Amino acid sequence: MIALLFPGQGSQAAGMGRELADRHPEARQTFIEADDALALKLSSLCFEGPDEQLRLTENTQPAILAVSVAAWRVLEANGLRPAFAAGHSLGEYSAHVAAGTISFEDALRAVRNRGKYMQESVPVGTGAMAAIVGMDLDAVLAVCGQAAQGEVCEPANLNSPEQIVISGHAAAVERAVRLADERGAKRAKLLPVSAPFHCSLMKPAEERLARDLAGVSFGRPAFPVVTNIYARPVEEPESARTALIRQVTGTVKWAASVEWLISQGVGTFIEVGPGKVLCGLMRQIERSKRCLNVEDQNSLEKTLGFVQAAPVASKLA
Repeated sequence: MIALLFPGQGSQAAGMGRELADRHPEARQTFIEADDALALKLSSLCFEGPDEQLRLTENTQPAILAVSVAAWRVLEANGLRPAFAAGHSLGEYSAHVAAGTISFEDALRAVRNRGKYMQESVPVGTGAMAAIVGMDLDAVLAVCGQAAQGEVCEPANLNSPEQIVISGHAAAVERAVRLADERGAKRAKLLPVSAPFHCSLMKPAEERLARDLAGVSFGRPAFPVVTNIYARPVEEPESARTALIRQVTGTVKWAASVEWLISQGVGTFIEVGPGKVLCGLMRQIERSKRCLNVEDQNSLEKTLGFVQAAPVASKLA
């Protein structure tokens, strides 16, 4: 069985999607639709940068979504039919577009606003995020609790048994990094992010996004989409909407999501979109599972070569 994995913010790079758009009409059409939906040359931002514009959250999110959907449409045109999909944070929107839960145009507008709302929820410099490697969740929770001192300091991404990302007020997160170092973490470092995502400081963004998503049409997905907040699939439209809203302040339960997919018999994962961040996390979660990726022509050919050589049963839901 195959599951699609869609990356989130941090996977962006100038040049992403260009080769697929040059060589595949499905990808080219995706970028035309994106430019039209946003009245913005998103394609140029993806293909050429500049990096400082691409790094702005309200640009990054629709850009990664567009590249991911372009790559998915090329895979779909080549006959790929997954059993499941999941996406890391922003990637959950890409997964729902692939599954047909929401339209590409609605998703583009939603994530552009999502990025804007997240950035505006907390003044620049007030919040921070940090990655802690080599500490279990109980230890990280203890560190966050001691570091908070009346401020927000919370687990944001449970990425793998090895890696947990925390989020909150800058001073509290900095205290947590020092404590984690003292208590034997393999590594604890601040991340170069523009806002403290996936923590309670994002409540204003969650409320604004909820109003936007209330006006978006949701349908039943063609295949189950595993959500960040539940680490379980949703198949009802309202459940999908609720999960996307709660995700803004909720913890991304990525390791548990992947473990659930493995428990259902998924043996091959395909990271669809820029970068290989999720394949890297897969090696930390379960090294025995194959993780392929599709972001350019070379990776597309390698992935299709494997899928087309595999037994028919593994290609279909």
